[in-house]
Amino acid sequence: MNPLLTRIDTLESLREHLQWAIELEHATLPPYLCALYSLDQERNPAAVDVVSSVFVEEMLHLALAANLLNAVGGRPVLDSPRLLPPHPRTLPHGDGALTLSLLPFGEEALEMFLRLEQPAPPGAPPKGDAYETIGQFYAAIEQGLRHLCEELGEKAVFTGDPARQVSGTRFSHTEGWLFAVEDLESALGALAEIVEEGEGASTGEVWDGDGDEVAHYYRFLELRHGRRYQRGDTPETGPTGKPIPVDFGGVAPMRPHPRPADHAPGSEIRTAQDGFNRTYCRLLRSLERAFNGEPKLLADAVGAMYVLKSQAQALMRMPDGDGATAGPTFEYQGPS
Repeated sequence: MNPLLTRIDTLESLREHLQWAIELEHATLPPYLCALYSLDQERNPAAVDVVSSVFVEEMLHLALAANLLNAVGGRPVLDSPRLLPPHPRTLPHGDGALTLSLLPFGEEALEMFLRLEQPAPPGAPPKGDAYETIGQFYAAIEQGLRHLCEELGEKAVFTGDPARQVSGTRFSHTEGWLFAVEDLESALGALAEIVEEGEGASTGEVWDGDGDEVAHYYRFLELRHGRRYQRGDTPETGPTGKPIPVDFGGVAPMRPHPRPADHAPGSEIRTAQDGFNRTYCRLLRSLERAFNGEPKLLADAVGAMYVLKSQAQALMRMPDGDGATAGPTFEYQGPS
């Protein structure tokens, strides 16, 4: 698809694409959570640290995308069935080449994560739709923001209520910081944080934009190679630092691709899956309210993660035949 056909050149299109950004960031969460909850903390502390740090930063990216949308007069939506289509699924408005699945940690999950976080190749054009990499999608948003600010002026673009910004929150397990978006400078800073934490600095560095942490793509390469990156390493050299012990046997044998239809309503596993889904959707509703004028609810949403972990790990202890255990399905459940 010609990227010019999907250029972001109106405020309505900008708001639409920023909502897509929220949906894109959210789409990464269920696969990361499945892999994280399947890991044995005692046998795989390094893998737990890597996957949990990436998950937390994806939550930060979602919050920054919501701040961006609020800043330009939009309204973030998270409590919607379209955020939880059945898995396996594709990235929202991507090129369809990557399938996101619910898998336990392992080689297949690592391959999926590497494809998800891979850097855009040099010279890759911005693409607001049918993008191959997340970096291309955010480059299209940056291009649109700059164009609209030049054409209309910053005051005409950044019309959102500053009170709807969620800021001042330090996320654990990461150097990331949730800050308010109020003008082009802070908007570009938010976009840079999202992209550089995922695929590395635009110069092709292993490290993120601040140079303090290895970007997501390279963290997963560390797990694949069983070795840390150290200063002086490049994408070409690969990691040459200290070994990372990864025990692929220290993982719950969760049945891949769990679906609600696999178990009858009222059965033990289906009841536990429904309970997990209700908690997860309450989390989405709390996030939507937090980003729409009730910022204190962000803390409640983060607190709900502890309940989710307990529910998911209980599922992964339930036998599901052939030596496998059950797993969460991430199905949308409306408010009851």
